[in-house]
Parts: sequence; C-alpha cells; structure tokens
Amino acid sequence: MRENPEAIKSVCILGGGTAGWMAASALAHKLQGLPVSVTLIESEEIGTVGVGEATLPHIRSFNAALNIDEVTFMKATEATFKLGIEFCNWGRIGDRYIHPFGDYGTPIDGIPFYQYWLRLKQMGEAGRLDTYAYPIAIAEANRFRHPASDPAQIESTFGYAYQFDAGRYAAFLRRFAEGHGVIRHEGKVVDCQLNPDNGHVAALKLDNGAVIAADLFVDCSGFRGLLIEQALKTGYDDWSQWLPCNRAVAVPTESRGGLTPFTRATALEAGWQWRIPLQHRTGNGHVYCSSFISDEAAHARLLGNLDAPTLADPRQLYFTTGRRRQFWNRNVVAIGLAAGFLEPLESTSIHLIQEGITELLQIFPDKHFRQSDIDEYNRRMGVNFERVRDFLLLHYVATQRDDTEMWRYFRNMTLPDSLEEKIQAWLTRGHLIRYEFGVFLPPSWVAVMLGQNLIPRHYDPRVDRLSSDEVRRAGDALKQRVSAAATATPDHGAYIRKMGAASDTGPLLAKGA
Repeated sequence: MRENPEAIKSVCILGGGTAGWMAASALAHKLQGLPVSVTLIESEEIGTVGVGEATLPHIRSFNAALNIDEVTFMKATEATFKLGIEFCNWGRIGDRYIHPFGDYGTPIDGIPFYQYWLRLKQMGEAGRLDTYAYPIAIAEANRFRHPASDPAQIESTFGYAYQFDAGRYAAFLRRFAEGHGVIRHEGKVVDCQLNPDNGHVAALKLDNGAVIAADLFVDCSGFRGLLIEQALKTGYDDWSQWLPCNRAVAVPTESRGGLTPFTRATALEAGWQWRIPLQHRTGNGHVYCSSFISDEAAHARLLGNLDAPTLADPRQLYFTTGRRRQFWNRNVVAIGLAAGFLEPLESTSIHLIQEGITELLQIFPDKHFRQSDIDEYNRRMGVNFERVRDFLLLHYVATQRDDTEMWRYFRNMTLPDSLEEKIQAWLTRGHLIRYEFGVFLPPSWVAVMLGQNLIPRHYDPRVDRLSSDEVRRAGDALKQRVSAAATATPDHGAYIRKMGAASDTGPLLAKGA
C-alpha cells in the first residue's frame, strides 16, 4: 500500500457513552486496513446522560454496516422491538394516535392511500386512519414479526427500530470497538493544547499526566462541548423560542404487563412524559419547561403517572435546545450532545449521532482540512437538525389545546418559515413538500398532521377517478387485510423469546418459550 503523507494517521474521540462508542466502532470498522489509529478518552467519574433508549429504523443499518448480529445485540442490550410512537393528548385531551414506521395501506394507481381516506372522510365514511395501517394494528395488539420480503403482502409495509438500554449499548459497542483496535484511555482532560499556527487542537493532557495527540478530534463530551465550544469557542444557536422545554427528570420502573412494541409520549400541562418498555425495565421521564412548572411539581407529576414501582431515584437533566453554529470547526467534529440537543420526542438523539458519523465518513478529511469539505459537512448536518426541529415543533403547534400557559404559548407562536410553508401546503390539499435531506419521510408527516386533526380542505383530485363505491370497497378491503394479518402475527414477547433474543437475566426468559 502506497502511504499518503497527507492522510490522517490518528483520530482521538473525547467522551464515551453512546455517541463516543458509536463513533469509535464505526471509524475503526470503516477505516480498517488503513494506517489510522483510533483512540477514545473517557472518565468513569464523569458518566453519561444515557437516557436515549428509543431509536428510529436507521439504527438497523448502522448495526448491519458493522456486521452486528441482531440476536446478540438484543440480548446484550435488553432490547425490544419498536414499531412507532404512540402520542396521547397532543391534538386534544383524550386523543391518541400512533406514528408508525410504515405507510397507511398501499397506494392506489400511484396515489397514497391517505388521499382516498380524505375522500372517505368527506363522504362521512372514514374510520380511524390507524385501522388502515398494519404496523399500528400489531402495535396496539402487542404483536410483532419481521417484515415480509414480498412487497405484495401487507406484512411488508413497515419498518422497525429498537428500544434498548443505552448504557448497555455503549458497553456492547466498547467491546466491539476495542476488538477492532480502538485504544481506550481512562482520565479527565485538564488541558487542551492548540497549534499556534492554525488554531487546531494539537493534543489533550489528562489528569494522570498522559498527553494524547491526534490529527483529527471527535468531540463526544456531551453538553460541555469541551473541544468544540470550550476550546474553539464555536458558538451555539439557541432554539428555545421554538422548543422551550429545557429540563427533564428520568426514572426506571419495573417491567409490568404486556410488552408494548412502541414508545409512548403523553402530553402534559407543561411538557410531556415518555414511556419506553425494555425487557428488564421500563424507562420513564418528564420533559418540561421550567417557565411553566417547578422542578418539584414536574417530579411529582412524573411519579404520580407511573404504572409500576421505581427501580432507582429520579435523575434530573438540564439542557438548551439548539445546535452548534459549526459542527465541524478546524480539526474538531462534534457529535452527539456536543453537537446540539433536540428533545427526544421522536427518538432522534441516536439518529443524529448516526448521521454525524455517516457524514464524517463520507467526507473524511486529510491533513489539509479543506474548508469546502467542512462547509459541506456543516450544511448537511445543519439541514438535518433544522428538519428535526420543524418536525418536533409540528407536534406542539398542530394542536387544539389552550388549557394551560404552555399550550397557549404555542398557539400564538410565529413559526419558522420552513414549517409554515409545509403546513400551508398540507392544509390546501394534503400536499407534502419533499426534502432532499431529512429523516422523516411523508408518511411521518401524514401521521402527525392527521393524528392531531390538521385536516386538508381538499384531497388530490386524481382520487375522483374512482367512484364512491370503488373508494368505499377499497377502504373496506384494506381494513380486512390489515385485521386478518394482525390476528396472525405473534405476540411481541413470545417472538423475542422464540428468536433467542431474550436476555439471560431479564423477566422474558423466565416466562418460557
């Protein structure tokens, strides 16, 4: 192999946790065979946030790219399957819907089924939109199976993600990364040495006296942003005017009842509550805005809503929604909480980590650190963050609630132009503006908009090519297909046990096959 003197020879990742070990695993795997060393610095004393336990389907491609076996991964992380997110009390108090990882039905003559549902609604004959979606039907029945490979089957019309223990996932990836040559250094950074010629980070000094030099640094130091912010003074765009929730309290409880293959987000007076069922426990938390509720009241609200005994004391978290003005500055790339934070309403935290890693590998630099590459990375990640911001904000503003100060705040908000344009196009005739970049595809926007009662004034006129009877028969046939397929789908917990993915210590194993 001919050696390139300008090639990156060493990468240093600051911080462990999910972000650090995902980055270490991906870099070590994708750069294997090249003369590049990967090191990671973390301190057991500092710890990690570790509440990002629900994911999006994209995590499967990350694991697959590392050749990680699904059963092994699920056993190690106490994982369950996830078909979507149930939203309660968002449009109106008493409302509920599921945002599925899949579409509603199948297109008819190339037109999405929801357009036909809009016509049925105008005819006064539309049932719940959820009844036309196979992944929602099996989620509500606590059932699961892997998607069918035949696209003609209704059982092929969905994707899935996982709900897992984030701490165990980080430990699992640490074993993977170290097995692929990553060197871990225990310690705290006490000094960051900058190159006086170009302002790049040259080396990090640890509290044990060790000095770690590298060509490229990946900052996974969490909210502190030890390199990207404290050393390089990159700056932060505060998005609190749109997403004002700035605190959370989290607590695990015992696993009780049916093992639901979905995450739940319940809107409350001054925020919302999450519920994430794992094999061995259930994760719970209350995200809230301190301007509308006190910490004490928020804690009491969470503890009063739990459906099982707690397993630990509640943990308090503080954050400011927003993003770094540059995700990549000089020779430092920020990933995870060091890059920015958006509340976990749609389980995007781990996805944004994955996006940051993927884009870095696609635009991997050499020692020149060309500004054009840095600008392109920052553009792509900026768009990813902004699209997630808009989608999260949609949940708060697509509402009829005005019962508390927080909901009245959102009812009177001036929206970002990008979101206002999307909502207005939808309200006209159910048209969805498609993005080149952005994690959430049209079915996701459909789920939230219709789930929260944003009903378009008109539907796609091409739907009128079918008569009323034909549209009615198509809807009835689809519901019957969904119902029959859901009835034949196995129980979620039983499916995990049968595939051998139940952990060695969790309660699923005790229930037998």
